Amino acid sequence: MTDPLDKTNPINLLAEHVAGTRLEDIPVAAIGAAKTFLLDTLGVAIAGGGEDWGRRLPAVAADWGGAGGGEAAVWGTGMRLPAGNAALVNAYLVHCLEYDCVHEGGTVHALATILPAAMAFAEREGGIGGGDFLRALVLGMDTAGVMGISSKGPMTFFRPATVGVWGAAAALCALSGLDSEAAVNVFGNLYGQISGTLQPHLEGSPLLAMQMGFNARAALTALDLSRGGLRGPRDVLTGQYGYFALFEGGLHAADEVFATLGSQWQATHFSHKPFPAGRLTHGAVDALLRLREAHGLTPEEVERITVSVPPLVKRLVGRPDLPDPAPAYARLCLAFVAASALRRGRLDVPDYAPECLRDPETHALAARIEVVDNGNPDPNAIVPQHVEVRLRGGGSVEQEMLQVVGSPQAPFSPEENLAKFRRNWGYGAHRLDPEAGTRLIEMVERLETLADMRELTALMRP
Repeated sequence: MTDPLDKTNPINLLAEHVAGTRLEDIPVAAIGAAKTFLLDTLGVAIAGGGEDWGRRLPAVAADWGGAGGGEAAVWGTGMRLPAGNAALVNAYLVHCLEYDCVHEGGTVHALATILPAAMAFAEREGGIGGGDFLRALVLGMDTAGVMGISSKGPMTFFRPATVGVWGAAAALCALSGLDSEAAVNVFGNLYGQISGTLQPHLEGSPLLAMQMGFNARAALTALDLSRGGLRGPRDVLTGQYGYFALFEGGLHAADEVFATLGSQWQATHFSHKPFPAGRLTHGAVDALLRLREAHGLTPEEVERITVSVPPLVKRLVGRPDLPDPAPAYARLCLAFVAASALRRGRLDVPDYAPECLRDPETHALAARIEVVDNGNPDPNAIVPQHVEVRLRGGGSVEQEMLQVVGSPQAPFSPEENLAKFRRNWGYGAHRLDPEAGTRLIEMVERLETLADMRELTALMRP
């Protein structure tokens, strides 16, 4: 068992950071990033409500009890559920389209777990102001970021879920005003609930995004158990059977990375996703769209496309194209999304409609796309990616991608962020008032002045 006075143990460093950081300690850039990705995540969740299982999941969750007068809203609907179930549903909505922001260095879609858990808690408790919420959000992003970049082995569990949940727990500790000792106990009670395997990723199952939901609910459960007096294990990060030993194969740099808490703010390292597809496909999609614009490239001219990528990209999205793929499979198939983008000159939520998924011309082009391993020694690298298009008339065109669009090195503009949000606001299962979307944008921009976060969720009702 770890000594609570041991300031070198990562779990103690993390708990002290969460308990001791004030809003005024957080740099303006980190606050701005948190606001940007808060808005982006809410928009993506609204669009997720229009996805097939996103339409059905709220009714399933309502059968678990508490529908109607529940504690927290299911975003984009008029439904309310107990906080844990609302967090589960909303987390699924955030991630089901593969459109939510990502910390690339940590390979973690942290806000898919953090935001639904934190918002459900804020609604259940009431009276939580925007400034306190922003502080908690940044601390959750910080926690997930350092957990992700501490992991140095090849990903064998679904890290977006298994790491994001630590950020959700950190945010809840911050919102609850817990001291460091109590926060360590929450993390301990969380550890026994973490879930997330890569098998749903491999098969293209909607269960992949459900794992975000299971973990968002687990974070709330861990907090409630701790408040009720349950004592959890302490050494849950670097202990003999701790997270890094079991989930990351013992390959980590936690001592080095956790020492940066309070000096390097992970919120500034998050990336937008410009396309609703696995992040690992984005380099190839962006490259082909650039070649299409620069050279007028058309599918008919293409003899063969070779996409050279790091091993992680090849392993997770270099899968074979299928003639009638499930949407969740298609979003994680580089050949399909690249072919779809080159054919249409875009890749957006409507491009996964049944007729698009079965389109024979798209699949004919996908069959001419080959994904090859470039031998990058970093097991977590996603760049560089290189695209070469051999033309039927002879010759070739190429595009090297050293950064992925939407990353901190190639960021979205504020206008692009707002445009993505407004598109997603219109993609939900139920019609939402465009004026309410505009008010939500304004509310997020001045979030520090908001007296109660429930004012924000009230805008997301049909």
